[in-house]
Amino acid sequence: MNQEIFTINNLWMMVATILVFIMHLGFASLEAGLTRAKNTVNILFKNTIIPAIGLLTYAFIGFNLMYPGDDFVGSFFGFAGIGLSLPEGWSTSEYNEGYTFFTDFIFQAMFAATAATIVSGAVAERIKLGPFIFFSLLYVGICYPIVGMWKWGGGFLDALDIPFYDFAGSTIVHSVGGWGALVGAFLLGPRLGKYTADGMKPIPGHNIPMATIGVFLLWFGWFGFNGGSVLTADPGTVSLVFVTTAIAGAAGAFGALIASYLKFKTYDITMVLNGVLAGLVSITAGADLMGVGEAAIIGFIGGTLVVFAVVFFDRIKIDDPVGAISVHLICGVWGTLAVGLFGDLAGMGQVWSQLIGIGVVGAFCVGTSWLIFFSLKKTIGIRVDEREELEGLDINEHSMSAYPDFATKD
Repeated sequence: MNQEIFTINNLWMMVATILVFIMHLGFASLEAGLTRAKNTVNILFKNTIIPAIGLLTYAFIGFNLMYPGDDFVGSFFGFAGIGLSLPEGWSTSEYNEGYTFFTDFIFQAMFAATAATIVSGAVAERIKLGPFIFFSLLYVGICYPIVGMWKWGGGFLDALDIPFYDFAGSTIVHSVGGWGALVGAFLLGPRLGKYTADGMKPIPGHNIPMATIGVFLLWFGWFGFNGGSVLTADPGTVSLVFVTTAIAGAAGAFGALIASYLKFKTYDITMVLNGVLAGLVSITAGADLMGVGEAAIIGFIGGTLVVFAVVFFDRIKIDDPVGAISVHLICGVWGTLAVGLFGDLAGMGQVWSQLIGIGVVGAFCVGTSWLIFFSLKKTIGIRVDEREELEGLDINEHSMSAYPDFATKD
């Protein structure tokens, strides 16, 4: 391969890596903004430690679990060993036409922490920090790369007669986090005062501007999340993915706007913010397969779904402070299924393969997250006590306040 083309490909992959990295600031800002002031330090702490956990666990075991090479490929499990060992030709196109070995690792490592970040939002304001960190170590270090191997590492989902398709991770990243979030929120129970005999009591976030900044940072980073998943700087495919990503996010905003206005008779900014994310999650599985119209339909449906999903989870008393389950699980499933309904691969055979992937990943992630959370709940406990929850996690777990110069009621 021409060295200049290889260098351009590799450079784009590194730029995409930077864009995905900035998404962690987006998650931190969104989650902090949609929760109460007394838990801000706790939220920021979790969203700082999770990327650190993701990078370290992915370097030592995750990368070799997810990409085991020729060992056990086509099965449910493969492991190439501990740490990062350099293959022959690691810095040239002999390794891959789009990137060097280290660029491959660092781009994929940026994805690894996202699953636990999704869980963080759903269990916010009442989970103990220590058990959450332990959960994240196991979930990011083992569960996520095993699921990733099933498709991206040449595993059994990629070996189906009609291969399961997930371009950038509607299932492999977002629903992995969504399933863990659902199990965690269920086992924790709702925040104090959220559900009463009179119905559901809204617990508003303390900083909507911060939440809005978070969503725009995520939208910005998503161009690297999806655009980098092309795995080269191919002009046609990267530009197509940029457009479908942008269009789906915009359509998601309108889907949520219309659905929430019809439902609540008001213009709810939090629903529109989650609508943007819903559209982005929905297009992620098939961003390289869709045209502009199809991306708009997929995103619009995702934005509509997220509104009704939030209402549904409140109705069954699953307390999710930021709507993470609705955005990442419900729309992750929808986006994965949409690959079989729209675009270049549409057909009933592809729908069936997508359903197999959704079902197997869901069963594995529910089982794994239930085992971890339930074991922690029955041993050291996963929820702070009532006094700590009422006073706030910042003071009780971190001995500090995010806003020390301002007294707050909650």
